[in-house]
Amino acid sequence: MGTDNLFHKRKAKSVNALQRRAARREAYAKILVVCEGEKTEPYYFEAARSHYRLNSVNVEVRGDCDNHPQGLVNFAKQRFREEQDAGDGFDKVFCVFDQDGHPSYSAAVKSLNAATPKSTYVAITSVPCFEYWLLLHFLYSTRPYTDLPGNSSGHQVLRDLETVFPDYQKGQRAVFSQLIGQLEFAINNAERALSECQRNGTDNPSTRVHELIEFIRNIKQS
Repeated sequence: MGTDNLFHKRKAKSVNALQRRAARREAYAKILVVCEGEKTEPYYFEAARSHYRLNSVNVEVRGDCDNHPQGLVNFAKQRFREEQDAGDGFDKVFCVFDQDGHPSYSAAVKSLNAATPKSTYVAITSVPCFEYWLLLHFLYSTRPYTDLPGNSSGHQVLRDLETVFPDYQKGQRAVFSQLIGQLEFAINNAERALSECQRNGTDNPSTRVHELIEFIRNIKQS
């Protein structure tokens, strides 16, 4: 009898916790944004969430996962299962990662494309790196980046970004707010560059960060 009572108490406690969490949620979609970087990307999307006044229960941003694409995907799938098992699953899971020399990049993209439930997982990739998205806030460029001895493609993008955004430093918190005035320009440039890459049968350079930003800023209409 004592064991039965303990089981029912635990079940009731779990149900109550779920109800409290659901009550804190707002009516729009619940999404997970998992980032490869520990600071730059999480800070950027946390700032976007704040700018559009979104509930942190609805928009969970994580950067505390493995720093390679396949590890990030595994972490995202685990978080999805955890919330699904708790009865409060995510509607969308966005995985933000760079190509930038990662050997597991292609496998991670393939894994997300094949993941179930269908249309839940989305790869938000940048080639070669996230800084290309930031660069598009200042100019349109489809010049490809190739690794050179002692000068990676990611490092080359960073140098190009610093010529137009000299105050930029990886890991700083204010990047989204500093560039908000150029956001529409960046979105248009990213869409244009992606179309150009698709016409040319390449992905270098390209980014899909604009797709996540557009989802976030329109999430209350979904």
